[in-house]
Amino acid sequence: MPKKSKTKNVKRRSSDDEQLQPKLSRVEQSDTPAPLCFQSPVSLFESLIQPMGTEQFFREYWEKKPLHLQRSDSSTASYYQSLFQLSDLQSLCSQGLSYYRDINVVRCINGKKKVLNKEGQVKSSVLNKYLVQNKATIQFHQPQRFKDELWRIQEKLESFFGALVGSNVYITPQESQGLPAHYDDVEVFILQLEGQKRWLLYNPTVRLAAEYSLESAERIGSPTHDIILKAGDLLYFPRGTIHQASTPAGVDHSTHLTLSTYQRMSWGDLLLDIFPSFLCDSSRTEVSLREGMPRRLLLGSSEGLDTSSRLATALRSLADELETGMLEVRSTHMKRDFIMNRLPPYSQQLLTPSERIPALEDMVCLRCKDHMVVTVEQSQERTDEATELVVFVLHSLKNQRESHMMGEVCDEEEEHDVSKGLKFPLSHLQALRQLQQAEQLAVAQLQLPTQEAKLSLVLALWSESLLELMLASLSTMMSHGFKSSKQDFTFGPWKVTAAKNHIMKSKDIERGQLTGVSVLSTVELHRCVVVGLMEDTGNKIVQVS
Repeated sequence: MPKKSKTKNVKRRSSDDEQLQPKLSRVEQSDTPAPLCFQSPVSLFESLIQPMGTEQFFREYWEKKPLHLQRSDSSTASYYQSLFQLSDLQSLCSQGLSYYRDINVVRCINGKKKVLNKEGQVKSSVLNKYLVQNKATIQFHQPQRFKDELWRIQEKLESFFGALVGSNVYITPQESQGLPAHYDDVEVFILQLEGQKRWLLYNPTVRLAAEYSLESAERIGSPTHDIILKAGDLLYFPRGTIHQASTPAGVDHSTHLTLSTYQRMSWGDLLLDIFPSFLCDSSRTEVSLREGMPRRLLLGSSEGLDTSSRLATALRSLADELETGMLEVRSTHMKRDFIMNRLPPYSQQLLTPSERIPALEDMVCLRCKDHMVVTVEQSQERTDEATELVVFVLHSLKNQRESHMMGEVCDEEEEHDVSKGLKFPLSHLQALRQLQQAEQLAVAQLQLPTQEAKLSLVLALWSESLLELMLASLSTMMSHGFKSSKQDFTFGPWKVTAAKNHIMKSKDIERGQLTGVSVLSTVELHRCVVVGLMEDTGNKIVQVS
């Protein structure tokens, strides 16, 4: 899953209307219901690895050993095939694909990878020739940029793992192999989409490897697993697992999807991210960390100095402060990298702010919480005063799906918009955490000193489409003058008009059945209907449908 080298955005345009040869038969997209559950990130992962349970998977397999899940039901096989198939290449090539950036054509010959890429844009007829005549493998980079269902799957998986999830598709003709034996620095989930693929897995030479590497036949030994993946099957193996795969004889071609995640997501990576802030915070209060190191230490004149002991003492002190809660864990770079590079929410429409500006009386909640992070960082503004800490709210709602995992350079305006985020004083941190933890919250309840500060915070979040307005709470309505079922009143920006004492229909919403409600009036509140009053400790309570 390594991010590709930075390139300029490539404009998509039609360049090839040639047909695939008849022997590469086209399979039409089916309307088979998805066997995956998209209700939540957790349910999506559960359905992806069924019948294995999530708890068992992480206890017994994650980062430990491979797992092969065989599926015999035709519905899963059909759904997997609909994600990406050989016949999709024709329409995709008409969108201006380029070699290297979008597609690699490779073949493993005598244990070596041979790259057969041409220059310029890809034509489906040429890919067909590579498959049939050269027995080459077509590697399609990050197909979620084009395939909606893969966008839908990977966006949910990124929320589940809290890490980037990339993908590649590999199409290999029979009796051929695309890549030599190697290991990766990512956790890998293989979905067999078409045909069959034979996988040979070997014990790692570097457990939980932090980088990609080839391995020679002399070093890998005998395979620990020899697996035939069939359409609908899933194979998982941890980073560092040595592997190679080929299409068996008698199988026209194999198409598989590789989902990969957890690149540079180790404890060591987290320490690299948080340690600078730890050291900076501790140095402000610990004078021993501000004392100068010995003269000429950088020139190598450290003879007779117990430098290691001094540094070890400082590190132990930092560890003690961390364990006792005196220092706060503040990830910055890893959070930024994740949120700036992940997929935007799966939606065919751009999220926009609600029609009405939030007011103090409103109940609000954060929208797309998994697409937002809060960081505490040093202010980058240059002043004569001491550097202060500020709060940033970063989100991925404006991220471009088309550049996901491609490492592309944004233009200056876009990069500024995405990377800076929303900046607030450190005093706003607690209020932001309130919003993150609550399902919904009254603006007036935000832990900020003034009404102006509360409104300023929610307005900033609302303008970025991060805040959603809820229906008015009954306590708020009661406290703003709704004393009688026949009384008209103004509630913030709402104009509420009481009606006669009988059931009515809103022009937009019909009244549903209520249990235990004494119906006294129907009130139209914009597009929501107050349908009755309920008795509760002697008080009248507004019930909003």
